[in-house]
Amino acid sequence: MNLKEALKARRSIRIFKEDPVTEDVITELLEAARVAPSGTNLQPWRFLAVTSEEKRKELAECTFNVNFIATAPLTMVCCADISSLKTRGEKVKELKEVGAFDGTDLGKTSFKEYAKKAKRDEKASEAYLHLNVAIAIEHMILQGVELGLGSCWVMMFDEDKVRETLDLSDNLQVTALVPFGYPAQEPKARPRLELDDIYLGQV
Repeated sequence: MNLKEALKARRSIRIFKEDPVTEDVITELLEAARVAPSGTNLQPWRFLAVTSEEKRKELAECTFNVNFIATAPLTMVCCADISSLKTRGEKVKELKEVGAFDGTDLGKTSFKEYAKKAKRDEKASEAYLHLNVAIAIEHMILQGVELGLGSCWVMMFDEDKVRETLDLSDNLQVTALVPFGYPAQEPKARPRLELDDIYLGQV
């Protein structure tokens, strides 16, 4: 399956077969997320795989009527590590050392100048991290399609309850819950806007 085929085959799946998702498949999903791009190469994503029947049921109770989390054999709890912001200086140095900025004005910019121009308030910084986690999640979802897995983004949850149920550390904020499993349904393609509706043209 090539990328174009995976993009067109992906569906939000909410009914899953009972077949378990093996450790090898979980590793492939994580590897797809690991190689995703991120701003300043912060790689702020952290993942917890929920597979036990007990924890799946507890996690479902943290959502707003998203009961299929209890029946999906795997749910990835996708988090942003807020503490990764502290590594920005180190990451910029790494990027310079591997030549990521060569041939651009960024290559002449000091970290102090970079940090000043890229400065955000606390809420904007957290949103920035969650955006990067979302990129990694989509990598994982598309890898899942190639492996025959269905999945569904879940944003309707009580984060405090999720944190308490899974005993997440204070530096982690939950971006999304993503149940994975082998589909027990074949949903039709959802309606999509036409290109003319989304493309603003060239300038």
